[in-house]
Amino acid sequence: MINILQKNTNSKLVTIGEKNLSLDDIIHVSRCHVPVEITTNQTVLNKVEASYLWLADALKNGSVIYGINTGFGGMSNVLIDQEAMCELQDNIIWYHKTGAGERLPNSDVRAAMLLRMNSHLFGASAIRMEIIQRMQIFLNEGITPHVLDLGSIGASGDLVPLTSIAGALLGHSSAFKVDYRGIEMDSLTALNKLGLPRIQLKEKEGLAMINGTSVMTGIAANCVHDARLLLALSMQSHALAIQALYGTNQSFHPFIHNLKPHSGQIWASQNMLSLIENSKMIRDEIHDRVKVRQEDLIQDRYSLRCLPQFIGPIVDGLKHVAKHVVIEANSANDNPLIDVENDTYFHGGNFLGQYIGTGMDQLRTYIALLAKHLDVQIALAMTPAFNNGLPASLVGNGKRRVNMGLKGLQITGNSIMPLLSFYSNPLAPHFPTHAEQYNQNINSLGFGSANLTRQALNLFREYMGVVLISMCQAVDLRAYKLTGQYDARQCLAPNTIPLYEAINEVVGREPSSKRSFIWNDNEQTLENTIARLTADIATGGKLIEATSESIIPLDE
Repeated sequence: MINILQKNTNSKLVTIGEKNLSLDDIIHVSRCHVPVEITTNQTVLNKVEASYLWLADALKNGSVIYGINTGFGGMSNVLIDQEAMCELQDNIIWYHKTGAGERLPNSDVRAAMLLRMNSHLFGASAIRMEIIQRMQIFLNEGITPHVLDLGSIGASGDLVPLTSIAGALLGHSSAFKVDYRGIEMDSLTALNKLGLPRIQLKEKEGLAMINGTSVMTGIAANCVHDARLLLALSMQSHALAIQALYGTNQSFHPFIHNLKPHSGQIWASQNMLSLIENSKMIRDEIHDRVKVRQEDLIQDRYSLRCLPQFIGPIVDGLKHVAKHVVIEANSANDNPLIDVENDTYFHGGNFLGQYIGTGMDQLRTYIALLAKHLDVQIALAMTPAFNNGLPASLVGNGKRRVNMGLKGLQITGNSIMPLLSFYSNPLAPHFPTHAEQYNQNINSLGFGSANLTRQALNLFREYMGVVLISMCQAVDLRAYKLTGQYDARQCLAPNTIPLYEAINEVVGREPSSKRSFIWNDNEQTLENTIARLTADIATGGKLIEATSESIIPLDE
């Protein structure tokens, strides 16, 4: 999913190795195919070469270094003769070609290649520039390795998924497949079409290529981006709900939120005040205290009144997750790491993706909370006891007695929301693992958690189709109650009209003063309406463009 900011980006090139990559940099490359260049900063390039040369010298001097002249993991007590060291690196690609499941989206694999390049440019990996440049060529030429979505426990990084990338880049064998600008072929054929030779691995290069967090982090970066846009769409859907339910703006007054100054809460209250400003569908109790009738509630129910307090932690949490994803994206995360300046090396665990595992678990919780909140707004709007005078189940044409309105649509929403709640269960705490002789005896499960988050976001997009239909119908019916005509644009706050118009445009409808969004039940199948809205959201289309004013800023 791409928003208008990315589609119309002025970025013509993303340079790696000069400064930290931002989330937008990653999205520009992974989603928008913005070209990549490697820095020309000689200090950076010299560090990359120096780590490779340092390792060669250390091996000549008899150093014993893990994964170079020893076996891997629980077999690191096996010493490898000098003449077999390159064969060892070749073999690591063979025995990790064990992926299962479905193919990852190309955008996630592209993000992973970008982040692997970035990791190696720290000059701690003892890898030749030729291999880093090969990833640049693949990105710029639109060649994407096939990577499956099962196979990584996120302990020694993404060994199995990164193997699929490495094998394709190297031309390791015809078993490695790629997407060549939309055509599937084996990697050897792809290299031949590009006029590139196969690359034979040197000491440590196989280990350096597959030992790291780049795939889970690439997926996570795309997930954070998508969640940020869906949060904006959710906020504006709430703004429609508040107007449809004839809510008050009093709940968003700065006086309230300055007394509980969580940054996310303050942002949510300010954004909502802006969204519903000058609406004819709200009780404007900031500028004019409305006299309450005896039968009315003096204040809105919690899902309206407590919106900033509920959304605020989601805003702050999303920023927190984004911060750590960006840090992970700008890290050297293989093992061992070469410290040329101090003439030494270090065995460590930067490949453990715990920040991604726990961060993606948190992000799924925030997605579930967004759905939980929106589901209550739908329930209020559907129920005459709570919706301030709207028809039951938001029936459009009440004169057609057999019309039942959005009953079936609410059932669909109720079927999706619990699934999103189920997806919010954390994965990272599960199963310590017994992998390869108990060497990888703790894990992050970051890759699995990132993939679950990607799936949850796909599900949430479907759910948002239900939300948008419900809210568009509800504001049309509120407009009729207030003005005797159904075109909600006559009453809506100006800042929510773009979303209202985008919903109508995506489904191929022109707003009408004579008919609500859904008029007679038998005039459409709502399956098709949901599908259109979901597809537009997934491609970052008109619905996302209409809500750009509610995209939270990220401190990257």
